Amino acid sequence: MKFNSQKIREIAPEMDPLRRGMGWSVEDLSKQQVLVESTFGDSHPGSAHLFSLVQEVEKGVKENGAKPAKYFATDICDGMSQGHDGINYSLASREVIADLIEIHERATTFDSGVFVASCDKAIPAHLKAIGRLNIPSIIVTGGVMDAGPDLLTLEQIGAYSAMCQRGEITEEKLNYYKLNACPSCGACSFMGTASSMQIMAESLGLMLPGSALMPATCDDLQEVARRAGKQAVELGKMGLKSRDIVTKESFENAIMVHAAISGSTNCLLHIPAAAREFGIEIDSDTFDRIHRNAHYLLNVRPAGDWPAQYFYYAGGVPRVMEEIKDQLHLDVMTVTGKTLGENLEDCKNNGFYDKCDGYLKAVNRKREDIIKTYDNPIGTNGTIAILKGNLAPEGAVVKHSAVPKEMFTATLNARPFNSEEAAIDAIINHKINPGDAVFIRYEGPKGSGMPEMFYTTEAIASDEELASSIALITDGRFSGASKGPAIGHVSPEAAEGGPIALVEEGDVIEIDIKNRVLKISGVKGERLDDSEIEKILNERKLRWSAPENKFKSGVMNIYTQHAVSPMKGGYMEYKK
Repeated sequence: MKFNSQKIREIAPEMDPLRRGMGWSVEDLSKQQVLVESTFGDSHPGSAHLFSLVQEVEKGVKENGAKPAKYFATDICDGMSQGHDGINYSLASREVIADLIEIHERATTFDSGVFVASCDKAIPAHLKAIGRLNIPSIIVTGGVMDAGPDLLTLEQIGAYSAMCQRGEITEEKLNYYKLNACPSCGACSFMGTASSMQIMAESLGLMLPGSALMPATCDDLQEVARRAGKQAVELGKMGLKSRDIVTKESFENAIMVHAAISGSTNCLLHIPAAAREFGIEIDSDTFDRIHRNAHYLLNVRPAGDWPAQYFYYAGGVPRVMEEIKDQLHLDVMTVTGKTLGENLEDCKNNGFYDKCDGYLKAVNRKREDIIKTYDNPIGTNGTIAILKGNLAPEGAVVKHSAVPKEMFTATLNARPFNSEEAAIDAIINHKINPGDAVFIRYEGPKGSGMPEMFYTTEAIASDEELASSIALITDGRFSGASKGPAIGHVSPEAAEGGPIALVEEGDVIEIDIKNRVLKISGVKGERLDDSEIEKILNERKLRWSAPENKFKSGVMNIYTQHAVSPMKGGYMEYKK
């Protein structure tokens, strides 16, 4: 078998001397070439530690007779981007990282790849690139940070900040929380987007079994990285490419796991966008279908009690899959060269669960404290619902597992705002009343890059009166840490003239989560029939004009011009 790298080497005579200039030996030139791509950088705790994993991957590659090459496309942090215009760049960064990885591989050519990342946009970007490149590929995730004192975790800081602004805790207390919430490297220790996407990567069959969301500080993670380097070489020898592994059934497995863990709503942006790169169509209706009647098992924050590091202690993805095994496609292929069903059997026999039980014992917990059994679930109707109606013809998403039961059916008074800043000011200063529906619009992909509304959701969730009596509705997105009555991804978005742009003060808003309904059902407090509402919206649309693009140059100008709707995945689409 002649590797692609050697075929390119034959037609690119500059390749050998340039590599020799980097210190490569003559023997290195003829070996299988393995791309080691990572988001390492001093950008945030989820990436600052990745170089040590890259080095372990390198060792594994070399031990198996191949030559690794390190490339880097550093990501940004949604947490560090919060509260200022930096958050507008978050979703666009996913596209840019994927494009840069494509450039790295296509410009040189590699025979297989190891992709090392931890966080919100990095893992989705790597998934997009892996699907696009279609080379033998394996993912190593950077794990999760430890919890702080008294199991303090970062997603609590937004609520504490809102409490401080309302005078409910002192600034000294808030500073203590801020300085102790992130005691180590790794993804934030709750079931946010970073943790969810690590689990999605393993659920797709692209990681070694049990390796998602390991504590970033444990030795197990270093050993996994080394094994992944070795396995990447084996995948190259087998010619087992990413699209041979990841199929529609793989994505259905991942979504079933997503339901079981109460995964981030941002997965509805990332999974469809990644699937598209694999040549597979996964839409929001797929999520809704799979979530219906799915058993929700994971007792981890923000919806549950425990920090995310306990997920690994309880057996990680294999344990969740064991509990929902009857709903999974067990014959899908994985990076081990074995099927998912074979991997699950191996976990029973190779001591994996025994090791996990040791970690649980050290924190005085039982497995069922963290991952419930299928027959004793937290819930039996999944955790995500797709709502549709005249307000969201293409759909909107709600994590109903985080919504107070009294808000599952509600009739509310519309309070529209054209920016998050205006909305949060109204919430903090008690200008929002029970029974209101707070709208934040022009925050979709075309409007402003689709920033997350984390501070707004935390301000609502930390106010006991509002948390169970109002709704937040937006064409933007939410942090994976968000909880409470929040409905996002409303499509079409306001910047495209979607109905959310036409909502006026005093419109009657109807929410029915069970029946998947989100609609305008009246005007100025008066109920009207659907045909009358349609006529009013058409009249309003005639008076509406699209806002000027606020980004005059640079990557955000490009992204906002080419981004598709939130419910399609917010990726960039170019005319053919």
